[in-house]
Amino acid sequence: MATSPTAPGPDGPLVFQSVKRQRHCAQCRGGPLSLLVLEGGAPRCLDCADLGHLVFLARGDTALTRRAREGSTLSAVVVRFNRRRGRYERQGVLVEEDALARAEERCLADAEARARRRARDAKRREAEDVRFTVAFAEEIRRLFPGCPPGRARAIAAHASARGSGRVGRSAAGRALSETAVTAAVSAAVRHTDTPYDGLLMSGVPRQEARHRIGPTVEATLRAWRAGADTGTSAGTATATSTGAGAGAATATRTGGDAGMATATGTATAPGTARDTRREAYGS
Repeated sequence: MATSPTAPGPDGPLVFQSVKRQRHCAQCRGGPLSLLVLEGGAPRCLDCADLGHLVFLARGDTALTRRAREGSTLSAVVVRFNRRRGRYERQGVLVEEDALARAEERCLADAEARARRRARDAKRREAEDVRFTVAFAEEIRRLFPGCPPGRARAIAAHASARGSGRVGRSAAGRALSETAVTAAVSAAVRHTDTPYDGLLMSGVPRQEARHRIGPTVEATLRAWRAGADTGTSAGTATATSTGAGAGAATATRTGGDAGMATATGTATAPGTARDTRREAYGS
């Protein structure tokens, strides 16, 4: 369970948004409190904490927040506990009303210039994202030479999407570590080349579903590491799957650099596979 950060930080006093709004001020007994300060573990209203003259500025406008805090002699950070993530998150700041008014005037005066700068920054980030996605795809092909080029590009684009929170945007992903790249490829195979999503939809627990399809994922990764194209994203494929926990799939691929090759694979249950390949080369 997360503990309440009660001591003032480098950004000034901490003010809490009450989740249940059932707390009352320990000094004046006013309440219930929507905003409170903890002093010695006891809740205080803003007036009793000498913060009642400040106004609330919600998060979202970085320039306005920065300028308002710069012009405010006293300011405080407002946080709220996120139950799902188990942590306190910033909701905004409390600043002096005059400082906020001056900050708003400054932001209006250079709004056009800041808009142009944001546009330039967006283009720069877009170019950086393209370069990073290309590098991520190249690293996939280096670690898994059997992964089809188009599939590698699709995996890289999905894993490295800005703001997605996926493995490609993690510190390890941005460093193109083998662990992060392998995790992205494994996830793609799990969701695309196995009945994993169908198992989840049928009510199978996530860990059980992962256990069932684990051997299939590992077999695909081993084949790609060895340089074998499993044909999941190349050629012409026809696939049919039945059942919540077990299915059958038949795939036929034609193509090659010389002559004709036909491949047939049959899967009788998640995690088990039997493949036979017959190759006939033209004379």
